[in-house]
Amino acid sequence: MDSPLTPRSNDLGLTAASKANKPIENQDAKSFFAQLQGFWVTFITMFKKVNTVEYPEVKEPTAERFHGRHQLNRYDDGLEKCIGCELCAWACPADAILVEGESNTEEERFSPGERYGKVYQINYLRCVFCGLCIEACPTRALTMTNEYELADESRAKLIFEKEDLLAPLKSGMLQPPHPMAPGTTHIDYYRGDIKGGSNG
Repeated sequence: MDSPLTPRSNDLGLTAASKANKPIENQDAKSFFAQLQGFWVTFITMFKKVNTVEYPEVKEPTAERFHGRHQLNRYDDGLEKCIGCELCAWACPADAILVEGESNTEEERFSPGERYGKVYQINYLRCVFCGLCIEACPTRALTMTNEYELADESRAKLIFEKEDLLAPLKSGMLQPPHPMAPGTTHIDYYRGDIKGGSNG
């Protein structure tokens, strides 16, 4: 007689038929040849070239569309493309971007639009490099570079400020604030009609 604490086959949903149809697996050790094949796979990988053996002296090139560190871009005359709309911050799934917009004035103009990004921070402790912020940007102000070496000695250094993200000035560019190119509007900038720095 079964003990009341001992489960029966019917209690577990098992029947005699299900027990009979269950295949019995072979528990014997594999042959020496089969084991040798497994060791051979491990052995030949020891002689394959490792790409990172020379790092950091020699670095492997990244893919063309690699998602690396962000960059805030400028127009050809030096004005910033960021208009402080905060769409990139809204699109970020990790809440890694902080943007505070400010209004431009004729005396101090940083971008061709009504506003510019006064504060721009990206927290690389949170960023997952998904690129959704790039897709959300209406002026192509934010793009991603191929730079991937972001490790640092403190957490505070991984919160990049606007100065860290802004693209450097090229030849013909002026450091903002400065007025728009003479005879143009913000629409000309957004269309890409500004081909060079005409302030100078």
